[in-house]
Amino acid sequence: MIAARTQRRLSLASRVLAALVGGYAFAHAATAFLTLALPFARADRVIAATLLAFVVWCGVAIYAFMAPKAWRVWAVLLVGGALLYGVAVAFPDMAARP
Repeated sequence: MIAARTQRRLSLASRVLAALVGGYAFAHAATAFLTLALPFARADRVIAATLLAFVVWCGVAIYAFMAPKAWRVWAVLLVGGALLYGVAVAFPDMAARP
């Protein structure tokens, strides 16, 4: 069995990786989704979505260390990111609207 100290270190490493890499991927998916969903002109949607991505990434980093289990963080990031990015890929014509 893994020692308690090693398990804590692996959990911390997983949370750091989730905050950095998973947060970046989730922010990218949120940017793609928000580019479709925001009710502004095209250029304003892209700028607003890009700026909001930094807020999303910070929120993910906070959640990564707040969640009770590290696996739950990864589950939320993977499922939520897949849903956001899936909607963006499914409706590419929405991004072309003026």
